[in-house]
Formats: sequence, C-alpha cells, structure tokens
Amino acid sequence: MGPSWWQILVVLVLFVLLFGRGKISDLMGDVAKGIKSFKAGMADDDEMRPEPPEPPEPKVIEHETPPPKPKPRAKTASRAKTTSRAKTPRKQKSS
Repeated sequence: MGPSWWQILVVLVLFVLLFGRGKISDLMGDVAKGIKSFKAGMADDDEMRPEPPEPPEPKVIEHETPPPKPKPRAKTASRAKTTSRAKTPRKQKSS
C-alpha cells in the first residue's frame, strides 16, 4: 500500500513550514537556471563538434621487378652417368 493523500499533504505542509516560501522559490529558480544552462551546453556541443578529418591518401609503394632468373644449364653426359650410379642400389656379393 502506498501513502494516502492525507499523508502526502501533511508532508508538503511540513516541508513549506520548515523551508518557508522564499527558500522554496529560490530553490526552484536555481533548478530552472540549471536546466537552461544544461540545454545551452548541449546545443554548444553540437555546434562545436569538429568535423571528422579526411582519411589520408593511401601510400604507394614503388618496387622494381627482380631480374629474370638464369636458365639452368643442360646436364652433360658425364654428370648424368654419375647421378644415375648414385641412385642405383648396390648389389651384395654372395659368398
């Protein structure tokens, strides 16, 4: 259950008696000034917001093409024989 209307009215009367009409009106004026300055500050933020900077131009990397690789020399007959000997398995001597 929430507070009844009589309880709310009693609290408001006590509030006015404690603080007086002058202090309440000053307090409400201060609140209004605060709201106005807040709105003005929000409007200034929108106007003062800088535009995003333009993205920098992409960097161009210049490179030279490598020189062509030399063509492999043709194998000579003597080299072909030596390599073929090395690849053939050795035969075991039977005793």
